[in-house]
Amino acid sequence: MKDEILAKLEMLKGYVEVLRGYRGHTLEEVKANPTLRGAIERYLQVALECTFDVGEMIISLGGFRKPGTYKEVIEVLGEKGVLSEEFVKRFAPAAGFRNILVHMYAEVNVEKVHKFLQENLEDFNDFVKQIAKYLMERGPA
Repeated sequence: MKDEILAKLEMLKGYVEVLRGYRGHTLEEVKANPTLRGAIERYLQVALECTFDVGEMIISLGGFRKPGTYKEVIEVLGEKGVLSEEFVKRFAPAAGFRNILVHMYAEVNVEKVHKFLQENLEDFNDFVKQIAKYLMERGPA
């Protein structure tokens, strides 16, 4: 399972690189271009999905309590010291953002999407680093 986790982390890093390329677009450009907006929303969605997938895999690997929501996935990882408390506080609300992207796509606020793109991409890198550190400390599996 460790190899699957590492593969997912590589996918996540790829999604973040694509998203980083969209950072240069202004809010007005994103509003005016539905194709651009859709691409940003989709890559944010798959990046978030990837974090939750990895989180669930780590939870399974560690035999941790089963979370009931995506937000709880992040919280459980915090409880077990896989993710820092500070990161959990900052990132757990992203689960709600993911749910809006997936289930309430007609109500997606383009300003929030643009803000997340500009201000929160580093969260994905922090996630990758903390998961990689946990896996290294855990040893071969």
